[in-house]
Amino acid sequence: MTYRRAAVLVLLLLALSGWAESKSADSKPAPKAQRQPMSQQTRFYIIRGLQSEIAFARRPFPMGTKGLTLREDGTVTPAGPQLDKEIAVLGPAVRPGDRVRITDVKVAKNYILFEINGGPKKKKKWYQHIEVGASAGGPMVTKPQQQTPDNPRGTLLILAFKDFVPEIAPDALKQMLHPVLDFSSKSAAEAYLDTIPPKAREAIKNHQVLVGMNQDMVIYAKGRPEKKIRETYDHGKPYEEWIYGQPPKDVEFVRFSGPEVVQVKIMKVDGEKIVRTEKEVDLKEVREAEARKREQEAAKPQPVQNRPTLRRPGEEDEASPPQRPTPSGPEPVDPNQRDPTLGPPRDQPPAPQSPAPPGDPSAPGR
Repeated sequence: MTYRRAAVLVLLLLALSGWAESKSADSKPAPKAQRQPMSQQTRFYIIRGLQSEIAFARRPFPMGTKGLTLREDGTVTPAGPQLDKEIAVLGPAVRPGDRVRITDVKVAKNYILFEINGGPKKKKKWYQHIEVGASAGGPMVTKPQQQTPDNPRGTLLILAFKDFVPEIAPDALKQMLHPVLDFSSKSAAEAYLDTIPPKAREAIKNHQVLVGMNQDMVIYAKGRPEKKIRETYDHGKPYEEWIYGQPPKDVEFVRFSGPEVVQVKIMKVDGEKIVRTEKEVDLKEVREAEARKREQEAAKPQPVQNRPTLRRPGEEDEASPPQRPTPSGPEPVDPNQRDPTLGPPRDQPPAPQSPAPPGDPSAPGR
């Protein structure tokens, strides 16, 4: 009897321990999916999606090569007294509420670098790096005059991660930048997209170039080109090509003849060549709307600027003499009135007197 009770007790304890283990296993949270480093394709989408974007600053940015650093947890450095000190020493590059443009995006191993308003360093043109030399005995070479570089007014923003830059969509990245930059407000790009045809608007949102677009639309869609080439057709008409991308990636050639795109050529990595020359979007309505807007602006009455006066406010109406009403027609001209533009009349000799008739008592000598 005692052995049977002990066996039942052991079985009951085993059942309770198994139930407790299953309960703890159910309550334990599932392991989180491990983050993956950012792929080359996602990096391309990030650069294309945020370059040339317009946002509004939510924090002041100091000038200089340091800028602001935003960490993954949302903390911003420098902040507080340290930020005030740097702004007092270096000056502010961006104030809260200012509209800024992201001019360049660089993805590194564990951070993403955003160049704001051109960055803190002045970039030189390609021809400023050229130096011409001569051999011994040759003519003396004069170096080109060095131009004084403009004072750059841009800054930097660094989004730092712990180990590596993970896979993240452009919209999610904008949410991470919300502590310092606000992309939710209507930007100039969105206001510009409202004024163009729907087909061109969708192409710009998808970062595509259509034949018939103008240069502004191409810049909004693809950003500034990495390279430009200016050539001339056989018949003498000039054209310009904007080149996007470099091998071993796809390379896109956008050709302009005048202000519009006339050809789009894409060279794929696998050797495929895509050429489009047929007009895909017509900007006639846009040009007509711009012409109507200019006509309306020109038709508006220009404000008349008041001439300077020494009278106090309210004295002009009382002291100014009443103005004569302007006659509707020309005033009658007196034929005997001398034209004042001819000057004063000359002294004329007295008119000769006619001789008095004989027998007149008033004649002289009588």
